[in-house]
Amino acid sequence: MTQFRPCIDLHQGKVKQIVGGSLNDEGADTNYVSPYDAAYYAEQYRDHNLQGGHVIALGPGNKEEALKALAAWPQGLQFGGGVNRENAAEFLEAGASHVIVTSYLFEGGQLSSDRLEQIKRETGTEHLVLDLSCRRTDAGWNIATDRWQTITETTIDKATLTELAGHCSEFLIHAADVEGLQAGIDQELVKFLGDIASIPVTYAGGARSLEDLKLVHELSNGKVDLTIGSALDIFGGNGVTLNECIEWNQTPK
Repeated sequence: MTQFRPCIDLHQGKVKQIVGGSLNDEGADTNYVSPYDAAYYAEQYRDHNLQGGHVIALGPGNKEEALKALAAWPQGLQFGGGVNRENAAEFLEAGASHVIVTSYLFEGGQLSSDRLEQIKRETGTEHLVLDLSCRRTDAGWNIATDRWQTITETTIDKATLTELAGHCSEFLIHAADVEGLQAGIDQELVKFLGDIASIPVTYAGGARSLEDLKLVHELSNGKVDLTIGSALDIFGGNGVTLNECIEWNQTPK
């Protein structure tokens, strides 16, 4: 059954909602900057028992806020953003249920099996989430690293997901081309993920209403979860409320 998964996106030390494809060293196009810190959101998610949410550090300067969120709900949130074999254990010890890894796994645009094994030694398969966030290409969808600016040679396909499923507990997949635009989900990608994934998958990108939760449920046969960011009322959006998402999670499908 498709579940709503909450998020806390951190950029330049603030909780923000940005347009994913615009992120670079200078900044990003921003939909919302919260007056509240990361712990405020973590406490809301904890109080409503919203499981499997992620805290993502988009670039440097976000560690303090990330640690606040993890302390507010130990074992209730996953953490990603700059995670590597040197710091993975630190975030798990700070309260993350899982660490989320992308860019560290790639060298020269190629997925590194050595680096995957190195990070697994630090986290164990059960505490590792692989972020396979992607951009649409002529080949379909290719994994994008370095804040979604570097398109790798690794495609999102059945062979890739089948191989990687044995190394982690779940996948997180942002559709970077539609992230933050509130213009609708990438329906083709969601359906494809539902067809090929053998472990839990969370999709993020473009969601704008409660109808998108229903749509993801239908397209993926309930196998893909959905993160909603910019459209959510707690992030200044008017497409869907957090209470509606909580009710969705609690209603049998």
